[in-house]
Amino acid sequence: MKVVIIGGVAGGASAAARIRRLDERAEIVVFEKSGYVSYANCGLPYYIGGTIQDSAELTLQTPESFYARFRVDVRVHHEVCGINTTRRKVTVKNLQTGAVFEEGYDKLLIATGARPAVPPIGGEKSEQVFTLRTVEDTLKIKAYIDARKPRTALIAGGGFIGLEMAENLRGLGIDVTLVQGDDQLMTPFDRDMAAFIHGEVKRGGVRLYLSSMVDQLEEEEEKIRVRLKDGTNLAAELVILAIGVVPDTALAEKAGLKLGAGGGIVVNPRMETSCPDVYAVGDAVETTHFVTGGRSQIPLAGPANKQGRIAADNICGGDSRYGGGQASSVLKVFDLTAAVTGINENAARAAGIAYDKVILSPLSHAGYYPGGTVMTMKVLFEKETYRLLGAQIIGRDGVDKRIDVLATALRAGLKGYELAELELAYAPPYSSAKDPVNMAGYMIGNLKDGLVRQWYYEDAAALPRDGSAILLDTRTAGEYARGHIEGFLNIPVDALRERLGELERGKPVYVICQSGLRSYIACRILAENGFDAYNFAGGFRFYDVVFGESAPQEKAAPCGLEP
Repeated sequence: MKVVIIGGVAGGASAAARIRRLDERAEIVVFEKSGYVSYANCGLPYYIGGTIQDSAELTLQTPESFYARFRVDVRVHHEVCGINTTRRKVTVKNLQTGAVFEEGYDKLLIATGARPAVPPIGGEKSEQVFTLRTVEDTLKIKAYIDARKPRTALIAGGGFIGLEMAENLRGLGIDVTLVQGDDQLMTPFDRDMAAFIHGEVKRGGVRLYLSSMVDQLEEEEEKIRVRLKDGTNLAAELVILAIGVVPDTALAEKAGLKLGAGGGIVVNPRMETSCPDVYAVGDAVETTHFVTGGRSQIPLAGPANKQGRIAADNICGGDSRYGGGQASSVLKVFDLTAAVTGINENAARAAGIAYDKVILSPLSHAGYYPGGTVMTMKVLFEKETYRLLGAQIIGRDGVDKRIDVLATALRAGLKGYELAELELAYAPPYSSAKDPVNMAGYMIGNLKDGLVRQWYYEDAAALPRDGSAILLDTRTAGEYARGHIEGFLNIPVDALRERLGELERGKPVYVICQSGLRSYIACRILAENGFDAYNFAGGFRFYDVVFGESAPQEKAAPCGLEP
């Protein structure tokens, strides 16, 4: 059996190694148009920033090491230009010699990945304008920074690459402006959770333009003049386009393979395309989303590697299945960690799923042990069934641990309230006897059992302030004095029982505290005394961050440059 693989990064390299482990006699040929295989895309910004100092550390395998261990024929600088599924041949161009030839196959795997989205905005081909996708891209940016010592940089795009580049360029002492077309960074998160990311990015010294898009780039001496769609003019000596990626499916489309609505190659759970003996994996494909059941594209390394292994199993006669992706990811944002799994509120609404949520702010470990830090957790679940839908966590310590537990629980089909039953490791330096994941389960269980009802930050503006409802802040007087929502009466929770007579019965009571715990206790006191009470999800800390970061952003030009 001869297997040809187009693309030698995550999915392609994983498949090649797996095929060899399953079939010692198979002939395996990998064509990769760049000069590198099996490299760490996710590590590229950290080489530019100097955290990773040796570029050789970015490549997990070389063509030589791949052949030595797996006897895989890896040909870099070879671009597949066409696929003939009838003749079972691919047309290949050697990019170093220009020679064009055909290569036959018995099984074909397409792992062409995705390419950066670069809109036609003029100036995008300037030597001062870059995208970041390959090792070659990384080396070009690093060489430019080392040679030119730019003082200012502009990044278009607020996803993974955009934020990682912003942090790494700031680490080099470069003034950074980040322009994002959406009204938030990191769209896998909900806008309320992204507010924490916005604050951290600004604390890191990055100028942030939300709901702004680059309209035109123009070279001007040693700078790039950047015009936004709203007419704002900026300038920088280095521009990174990190607007997003699109599936690299030109080959597949030309060969007649079925593409999905989003442009990705349609595959079944066996990673088979619409053409017999042709498989596809990674960023180029469209698969089933584990949570919604709909078709989706998840351009992440984890799913690509899993899909490569599954395709390899089936190429070798097995019957492995991909159960769908849930887009679990984690990101370092200066001193914060932001992590997500499953779907957010926007995705739930788009899928027509009736959902609810809990928001909590637990410490990363036991409060009595020094060094604990607050994290913000948001867990979504389906109404009626309490099926877990997704989770988002932002904090300094322990975030990755909790998101992995929640991702596992989601995959295992646990109900939200069943999180309370998980027996998780505890020691004061690492956790609490009631882990934050357990606490989310307790909160969902309370909702299920009718022990509490909630109101949310998006309800704040519509709260009745005409006297028909009671707005109650149960924090201490000092906390209340430092900041509160207009119209809220302050009665600390510990004094509430004695002051119930101050509250008019028959009116709904909307309760808030700093994190949601004291207000929950207050709601129970009120409910036991005949009041109709609602607890604020997230607490005043959450409210303050969300509404503070929703204020209009200052739009200053990069330092030292005229607007």
